[in-house]
Amino acid sequence: MPPCATSLDFGRRTPGCTGCFAIQPVRNYARALRKKKPVMESQLSDLPPTMLKMEYAAVPLAQTADDLVMRLLTLELASHSEKLKLKTEQLIAKVQRDDADHSSTEVRVAILTSKIRNYQEHLHKHPKDKANKRWMLMAIDRRKKLLKHLRATRYDTFEHVCQQLGITYTFPPEYYRHATRRWVAKKALCIKVFKEVQKQKLEQRKKIIQTLPTGHVELAQTASTGTK
Repeated sequence: MPPCATSLDFGRRTPGCTGCFAIQPVRNYARALRKKKPVMESQLSDLPPTMLKMEYAAVPLAQTADDLVMRLLTLELASHSEKLKLKTEQLIAKVQRDDADHSSTEVRVAILTSKIRNYQEHLHKHPKDKANKRWMLMAIDRRKKLLKHLRATRYDTFEHVCQQLGITYTFPPEYYRHATRRWVAKKALCIKVFKEVQKQKLEQRKKIIQTLPTGHVELAQTASTGTK
């Protein structure tokens, strides 16, 4: 019996058809392996779960509560915002001038540092979140301005803040223009033309010196070294 067309189309063997087997289509295509992202350590990882929340830390009765109440008063069942608030207060306590200081430049730098690190952790998990990336860049820009002002006015305090908060201060670039490929090629051409012009001037100066008498050669050399 000739091979059945229906068996070739649908990959089946029809009854009464001998020797007609269809090739099964391959549906599981090979996929590229995705590289695992390195795990980013959270700034909240050093907060122990047995630590009391900020609003219950000064309450004496919170120390003698039973286990169920202690789970509610500690960070074991606390939300991310509560942990972040406690971490911000810890950073503020490292750099504030006194207990009543809540608006100095050092305190604002500490608050922005906590926010920036929280944004970085979020963007590490969700890199396509454009809104939070924009807020992070704005916070970084504000912190740079505060650190620049603090460095210009009180350098000792600036060093203390950077050391306590773990901030690496980098100087802003001297030139803020966006380096496009056209601009880079134009700059390389200008440098090449400048070097060629300097080379031609040096050759012309040597020819002029060779044509001068012996007494004027020394004067020309001293004049050329003086202009340099």
